[in-house]
Amino acid sequence: MNPTHGALPLAPLQRLLPAQGPALPLWRREGLVRAEQALQAHSPTPLMDLAGLATARLAMALAPHARHIWVLAGPGNNGGDGLEAAWHLHQAGLPVQVWLPAPAAQPPAHAQRALARAQAAGVPIHTGQPPTEHALGPQDLCIDALLGLGARRAPEGALLAAITWLRACPATVLAIDLPSGLDADSGQPLGQTEHTVRADHTLTMIAAKPGLFMGHGRDACGELWLAPLLAEHPDLGAPDAETSPAPSRQPRRHASHKGVHGDVAIVGGEGLAERGLGMRGAAWLAASAALHAGAGRTLLAWPEPSGGDDSPLPDVMLRHIRALDLPQLTVVIGCGGGRSILPHLGAVLQRSARLVLDADALNAVASDPWLQDLLRARAQQQRPTVLTPHPLEAARLLGCRTAEVQADRLAAAQQLAERLSATVVLKGSGTVIAQTGRTTRVNTTGNGRLAVGGTGDVLAGFIGGRWAQGPDAWTACCDAVWRHGQLADGWPADQPLTASALAQRWG
Repeated sequence: MNPTHGALPLAPLQRLLPAQGPALPLWRREGLVRAEQALQAHSPTPLMDLAGLATARLAMALAPHARHIWVLAGPGNNGGDGLEAAWHLHQAGLPVQVWLPAPAAQPPAHAQRALARAQAAGVPIHTGQPPTEHALGPQDLCIDALLGLGARRAPEGALLAAITWLRACPATVLAIDLPSGLDADSGQPLGQTEHTVRADHTLTMIAAKPGLFMGHGRDACGELWLAPLLAEHPDLGAPDAETSPAPSRQPRRHASHKGVHGDVAIVGGEGLAERGLGMRGAAWLAASAALHAGAGRTLLAWPEPSGGDDSPLPDVMLRHIRALDLPQLTVVIGCGGGRSILPHLGAVLQRSARLVLDADALNAVASDPWLQDLLRARAQQQRPTVLTPHPLEAARLLGCRTAEVQADRLAAAQQLAERLSATVVLKGSGTVIAQTGRTTRVNTTGNGRLAVGGTGDVLAGFIGGRWAQGPDAWTACCDAVWRHGQLADGWPADQPLTASALAQRWG
């Protein structure tokens, strides 16, 4: 290996396990462009050289016995990183070849230099259609260096064909910076979902990006690695977001009683008599979740008088809604509420000490400016509120389309928090937690097993139960969202995840 490059000041690679460690800072595209400029000013070595070396080192660790290593290099700087990696792998005597599906007429300067260096070293380089003389197997390695941080448009033409080929390839796939076709900020596909690389490993450069932990990013990235590149980093400034750390769990004091652990009231569960849509189960799920999350007492109030007085949960006490002492309660309203909660929502907004708005309560607020004014007034009265929308409910609250919310989940959650003076939990793949004045968090626990009916009601109950015990709204939301997802991550593979079972697993 070239002695100059063998001595590059490269920081050790880090395996990213954000669900198990402290908060991991996240930077958007624009912030990373500034970070790259700061790092390059700090480094005597081109960052592309460092990125290529980092990729080569991880490639050798992942596939030390590969018969074939293919680098698919695009026309930009991401392709230059791949060419640098190919150069290092070739210098190490490994069987590496490069495929340039869409060579650039005028590549960026550093990428052009990397191409010239690979060619001079004798790295086999192919253009046009993918070579067919070597059949790849699971023990082989493909390095995705087609599209990187700067990609904003859907892949097309030769690049799209290369992505399609890579998705069908049986070899292990290592993506440089992020899988090609994925938006770095949102985790949404730049085009269609099937036009995004599905990597087994992703080595992200300098700092982590939000899109790696949200939307389709969680499916596309595989195992995540970070190459900080420089051992000594200059100050990159405040991050745009961060992952949620694992919460600390404090044991309860022996000298305590139920009255000091908070009271939660669940208001919801429209009955069959209202519209022929029985939604009692949603309220019971939220009540069960609040109970198992540790609330001192859990109350359930049906929104209409004919709610019945039979309880499937003997630990949950039934109350008439008019009997609730709202100024002393943490109230969760909306779970299965339907239209029946509308007559009570104004009073709940005005009088509840702590309030979680979910489901039908959010839809009611979205369509009523008066309720929105009451919501904002709560903050002025030091009465905190939590909103738990899914993307469609968030779009209704913001007056936009669901696709716009998903295209920038960080901005959508932040905008909602500012507009409605609340803590916002924007649910979905990579749930976003936002509050004005705080660094927005992206939750990294959870999986597709939560995509069943009722798990949102359970999350609302978890938040209410955790909040009632004393932490502020921000801490309660971060803890509850993390635990909700972590329970799904640890769910036995041979057991179906149901909302009712999930609600009972907090402890």
